[in-house]
Amino acid sequence: MIVEFPMGKVQAGMAKRHQAVTRLRAYWQSLRRNGDVPHRSDIAPANIPWALANTFMIERRKVGVTRFRLGCAVLEEVMGMDLRGMPFLSLIDPEKRDACTPQIEEVFEAPGVLDLSLEGVSPPGRARLGARLLLLPVRSERGIDLALGCIETEGLVGAAPRRFHPVRADFQHAFETLPAAAGFAEPATPFQPTSAAQAGLRLAHPVDHKISSIDLE
Repeated sequence: MIVEFPMGKVQAGMAKRHQAVTRLRAYWQSLRRNGDVPHRSDIAPANIPWALANTFMIERRKVGVTRFRLGCAVLEEVMGMDLRGMPFLSLIDPEKRDACTPQIEEVFEAPGVLDLSLEGVSPPGRARLGARLLLLPVRSERGIDLALGCIETEGLVGAAPRRFHPVRADFQHAFETLPAAAGFAEPATPFQPTSAAQAGLRLAHPVDHKISSIDLE
């Protein structure tokens, strides 16, 4: 299911440039067992060092209330703060939040994968900022109330906070095989586990409030 929002348009070539989103989705897919969504204990940060700066986790507390459980470096740059405990919709311009709520709820209810194209709110004099954001449902002991997220930006962040307008929402049911949506039609990249040592990267330390093996246990 694809939803086009009234303002803006998907920038040409956006999908090809946003490789962390594509690879994280392949990683999530590789963790599925018998068609179910992954459990949070299946997620190993050591296997995704290339995505840690972009990867976050949100938790659905109740219907209509979804908050950040873990943040990431990209979100902190965009918003100028640690977002843990804050509403997920704090990223979205207040006038557009109601339009996003149904799609976010479907991530947990259906469940399914939500691929959002976003355009930064840019008053006169502010540089353009675009983003692609992915939400992947994850199971906990309470049910499907978590989502692994990934965000990649394009353009200059400038002075924080920067909030976004939704431009396009592409939702795919987790238990259906659907064709790639137009505009996001790059071939899926098979997941290849990579150690942090091989990538020349390190895991974020838990005191930095980024995703780590301790955070996900």
